[in-house]
Amino acid sequence: QVQLVESGGGSVQAGGSLRLSCTASEYRYIRYCVGWFRQAPGKEREGVVSIDSAGARTYADSVKGRFTISRENAKNSLYLEMNSLKPEDTATYYCAAEFRSWTCPGLMKRYAYWGQGTQVTVSS
Repeated sequence: QVQLVESGGGSVQAGGSLRLSCTASEYRYIRYCVGWFRQAPGKEREGVVSIDSAGARTYADSVKGRFTISRENAKNSLYLEMNSLKPEDTATYYCAAEFRSWTCPGLMKRYAYWGQGTQVTVSS
């Protein structure tokens, strides 16, 4: 079974907005440590934003003030609201979950579960 599934990607003009969704098969994948990562062409995967079980957010400097992460536990879902998009935001976006560790990975890549990714393309 697929634990995490992303959706909502697409193509948008610079300055536009997109809302990404990540639906988990079980509540345990969302309740504790979750985050969004992205990988642009020719670059390494990097952390975008994370949220822990207490609701504390950690944003990458490149997206602060533009992206917002949210969690809806009742729907086993994680969201990423992306505003004022820039061409530099073009990447494949992945959601990730970790529930085995006492400490959440934050923007580090040590998450146990990953989605398959959804493509976001921002044109100028």
